[in-house]
Amino acid sequence: MEYTVEDLSPVKKKISVTVPVDEVNASLSATIAMYRTSMDLKGFRKGHVPASVIEGRFKKEVYSEATQDLVNVHINEIVGELNANPVSRIDFDGGELVRGEEFKYSLSFEVLPEFELPNYEGMDVELEKVVVNDSEVDEVLDRIRSNMAEIVTLAENRPAKDGEIAVIDFEAFENGEAIEGIAATNFQMSLGDKQALEDFEALVKTIAPGETKEGDVTFPSDFINPEFAGKTVTMKVTVHSIQERKLPELDDEMARKAGGFDSVEKMREAVVQSYKQSRGQLCKSQSQTTMLESLLKTVDYPLPESMVEMYLENLLHELKVKTERQGKSLESLGKTMTELQEENRAEAEKIAKTQIFLVSAARKEGVEVSEQEVDMQLQQMAMQSGQDFRTVKDYYAQNNLLFGLRDRLLADKAMDAIYQKANIIEVEPKELKADAAE
Repeated sequence: MEYTVEDLSPVKKKISVTVPVDEVNASLSATIAMYRTSMDLKGFRKGHVPASVIEGRFKKEVYSEATQDLVNVHINEIVGELNANPVSRIDFDGGELVRGEEFKYSLSFEVLPEFELPNYEGMDVELEKVVVNDSEVDEVLDRIRSNMAEIVTLAENRPAKDGEIAVIDFEAFENGEAIEGIAATNFQMSLGDKQALEDFEALVKTIAPGETKEGDVTFPSDFINPEFAGKTVTMKVTVHSIQERKLPELDDEMARKAGGFDSVEKMREAVVQSYKQSRGQLCKSQSQTTMLESLLKTVDYPLPESMVEMYLENLLHELKVKTERQGKSLESLGKTMTELQEENRAEAEKIAKTQIFLVSAARKEGVEVSEQEVDMQLQQMAMQSGQDFRTVKDYYAQNNLLFGLRDRLLADKAMDAIYQKANIIEVEPKELKADAAE
């Protein structure tokens, strides 16, 4: 096999391949030999079907498979020799093998741009100190107490107040007709926590147990169900009883019931440690992001269009999922797909530029991703999508997507490698600075 390389742009290559006759024939013979080992045809012993019979009976399958296998071998060989990292699907342009004839085809794909990395070793990077306020811990303990509260029915006959629970029946009417889907019986409605429409909650607060009242309720213009957004309906409410939460004492017994802690102090320590761990990870992530943004401002390079398009497609998919969760659609945004693509293109380009920078840094730092790490990532993807691991891996391999996946894992490792070489300067949290200024 011989090939020539043509740089179509700083980020796109075209490989023209010529396969000699002897390699073509050898590839076809190898595929036929594989078929012979499992072929079971009437009149022949299994594994002893003549090659000529297999080639004649299954020519279409044999030649297609032989071509695919040969090209895949060449791709791995060429990419390795060129030390290239395809960031796009590798496009194949050619026919199929023909016995006794030279085979020519071409491959084209985009690669990462070449550029000089800035010197990041020893650069100053701020990291906010992890601070946990007593008030934050108290809020968590209060939520734990609230979750463990005993619900008690009040004997007092009066409308419910904030902090209490009204057990109600309700239904909605429009022009005297009941509205399907807006009704419930023995519904426990917590008051004062803004979980219900303001008008509805205000109406409930005027009704004592055993009473029934009606009142108008207006849905907000951005209500999750567009059918009711901005609409005013009549709500009929019956209150059965008023309940209150009887909070347990914040003592060692409650701590044991809440999580098996020996004491309230141990429970408080656990809350503090949880805050420190999650907040520490967040502060580090913010610090790394600031560092990376500073480095990206110092470099410029062309972006592979396939990378930009891939990230643009991801952003639009996320937007679609978000709008659908709100009971809407992309069309309801009043913009064409072209307009949405233009609005999100800059963000897609930023993501692509970041990915390229980190992959290049990974090369410089000698960071690598093992086959086991790639498989672990594919395993997670398979579990999330409900697919079989082998199915997912075969798809990525057949579509030459493993290069991109490996690069994404490399980027994560590169971020840590760069950060470890920075001069980390601990600073007070921004909230504390603001409080001091006031």
